[in-house]
Amino acid sequence: MTVEYAQFASGGFTVPHANAKLKVYTERQLAQIPQLAGLGEAHRFAIRAVAKVLPFRVNQFVLDELIDWDNVPDDPMFQLTFPQPGMLGEQDFERMADLLRRDVPEVEIKALASEIRRGLNPHPAGQQLMNVPRLDGRVLEGMQHKYRETLLFFPAQGQTCHAYCSFCFRWAQFIGDKELRFSSTDREELHAYLLAHREISDVLFTGGDPMVMKSAHLADYLLPLLEPEYEHVRDLRIGTKALTFWPQRFVTDPDADELLRIFERFAEAGRHVALMAHFNHWRELEPRMTREAIRRLRDAGVTIRSQGPLLAHINDSAAVWAQMWREQVRLGVVPYYQFVERDTGAKRYFEVPLARAWNIYRDAMRQVSGIARTARGPSMSAGPGKVEVQGVSEVNGEKVFVLRFIQGRDPDWVQRPFFAKYDEKATWLDGLRPAFGEERFFFQDQYDAMQAKALKGAH
Repeated sequence: MTVEYAQFASGGFTVPHANAKLKVYTERQLAQIPQLAGLGEAHRFAIRAVAKVLPFRVNQFVLDELIDWDNVPDDPMFQLTFPQPGMLGEQDFERMADLLRRDVPEVEIKALASEIRRGLNPHPAGQQLMNVPRLDGRVLEGMQHKYRETLLFFPAQGQTCHAYCSFCFRWAQFIGDKELRFSSTDREELHAYLLAHREISDVLFTGGDPMVMKSAHLADYLLPLLEPEYEHVRDLRIGTKALTFWPQRFVTDPDADELLRIFERFAEAGRHVALMAHFNHWRELEPRMTREAIRRLRDAGVTIRSQGPLLAHINDSAAVWAQMWREQVRLGVVPYYQFVERDTGAKRYFEVPLARAWNIYRDAMRQVSGIARTARGPSMSAGPGKVEVQGVSEVNGEKVFVLRFIQGRDPDWVQRPFFAKYDEKATWLDGLRPAFGEERFFFQDQYDAMQAKALKGAH
């Protein structure tokens, strides 16, 4: 396969795909991906069956630069981007496989896919019920306001990605069901809500991936925030996987310079721009295009913070996390979060018990210096808030998890420690029980009341 190279004038070095246009493959083009020919027929069929249920999208950069095809299917970048048979329950997989073997009409396949998806908790942590804000009595469906200081905005032009992560907790954004999607084209509603809520200091543009947007569209949303009436918005965050899946967005895309100028204007105005970069493995930091993108972003005044979940089959190793954090620090990226895989989508395939997750986190931290120990975790983005597993201890003869809120629906919960009975199989907050004979966690009554209020308001 011919790989296109080009030279950067600034550094005098060559990189592959420097001038390439984004070429993507979806479930419909699986048979056109030449590298898959090396897999057995049964594995190719399994990929196709799972891709009928969970979204699939990959591009040429990922295929050529990230995946080690000599190590497939175990290669972590292959696991990150390609559906695997274990991502569905055995019964669901067999039902879908049966339809494909019988070559039934597509309408039957879509009906079964919708049925299976409904059982995969498409919107965890009360996203559709509790997080959607209102303005003058109207529901603002393209936003989420879970924590007092932070507003999430889902621009409609950013509701896809350069490639899809197989573990994605926002997979429901990509399956074509408008009832499950958060998105907005109304910048006036965004700006009006910010004016009405001056407690908001941080706006997080998310998706999908906002970096699939043209810079001109992004500017329409962002640049008005530089006006004096929005001075309370001090921090602009961009959630993105583009540094892994399409770093050309910041280097050689036609409007890459225009994008960086937008960020520079915020930095010059004294605003903080944070690229919330999703990294899952140190291999994602190896391409020269990625390193050049990081350099250009930092030169534009952007802080890059890294976050990602701990995942079986991809990074459930302290050595992987330690190497990734060390390399990020060397490149000027700030380790920020190690998450627990959310209770949605392909969780059954990727989940790691909390006890093991904490051991991996602790062992990784022991291998790095202090400046790499900025990553918080393991953290569950659960309904009540972000709950961190701080450790395992023994109190009055009882083995317990030590937990605390990093963020909470009620700010009074933040930094409050609490204890759960040790359970070596538990993988999420709802699988834990209070320690010391307590019937409920300290926040539970208040959280239940919040849920009841949100449900009443929805009706």
